[in-house]
Amino acid sequence: MHSHTLLTCVFVVAVNAATLNAPSMTSVDYTKVPIKEKPLFQPPLQEIADVLSAGLTSTFETVSVSVADTPDLTQSPYNLITPGLTGNAKLVEIGGPPYLLPLVQRNKVYDLAALARHLNSDPALLAGAGAGPWPHIGVNCEGIINLSIRNGSVEQGTRIVSIEPVGAAKGKSGYLQRRLPNTETRTALLGNYLLSEGKPGKVIKVVAKKRIGPSNFITAIRETLKNHYGDDKIVGLGGMFMLRSGKVKFHVMPDFSSSALCTDADVDNWLHFFEMRAPITHVGTLVTGDHGLDLRVQHFHGFSEHGDGGHYHYDTTPDDVHYEGYFTLASSIIRVDAPEETHAVGRD
Repeated sequence: MHSHTLLTCVFVVAVNAATLNAPSMTSVDYTKVPIKEKPLFQPPLQEIADVLSAGLTSTFETVSVSVADTPDLTQSPYNLITPGLTGNAKLVEIGGPPYLLPLVQRNKVYDLAALARHLNSDPALLAGAGAGPWPHIGVNCEGIINLSIRNGSVEQGTRIVSIEPVGAAKGKSGYLQRRLPNTETRTALLGNYLLSEGKPGKVIKVVAKKRIGPSNFITAIRETLKNHYGDDKIVGLGGMFMLRSGKVKFHVMPDFSSSALCTDADVDNWLHFFEMRAPITHVGTLVTGDHGLDLRVQHFHGFSEHGDGGHYHYDTTPDDVHYEGYFTLASSIIRVDAPEETHAVGRD
């Protein structure tokens, strides 16, 4: 059982020799870390569509929810690495914010291709929000994971976004988005991913325009489902949504903090925030409950063809916003290497 503790900021900082040779950083051995899997509640797709159709009208002026086939998600403006989202769909959460905060644990590097092999998942789509592979570029970064494996062969559509220039002061920085090569399949510290076969199939399509309530798009979906199904029936969705018009508030993590980040205010002071513009493709997961697994209940990152990308918070132009989402229902949640000592900081 995980215990949530109040963070105290007295630390002994040890430098592991391995962290000084970042590009050859050894990834976590999945045979040596805890991996737990718990089933999720799976109501009929049409029932979920009906629940969301009714519930989202308090947050958006225009709402349309249906059970539909995905468009070809490899095409612009979606730009995913597989045409669909379905086929043995599960959610995966790796690590967690306690590996980043209050001070980073640099040894928490995870190879997603190796994880798919460990879980006997091939063909596989891994898509979602996590920390990027800092050893690849030498600094902390956001990861917008979009990775396909077919017959052992990797096709990498993952983007990473880092602060540019490195070390720039908050308020005076920009950001740089780049695509990972097929040879780089690592992530780090924390992540929330849809794991499926990436097949075309029936999904929940959600279109919402003009926000009139306080919640962001994903929070509105998650809270609507939670209010309907309660604490006993935990529902999990993974997938993607497009911001077709409007602007959003994103953050991009700078390089790791040398001083301890002990509160959400510390984290907000450390993060760099930006307003970004449509069209943006977002990938991630949501669950309606913790399931006793110390889960991050929602987490979406976005990327774009024009270079905007990072961690999605909420739209900043409610009158102009237009969301188009496609979500698949997950049968279970797989929890990988959960921190033994946890806290609630940095979960937004």
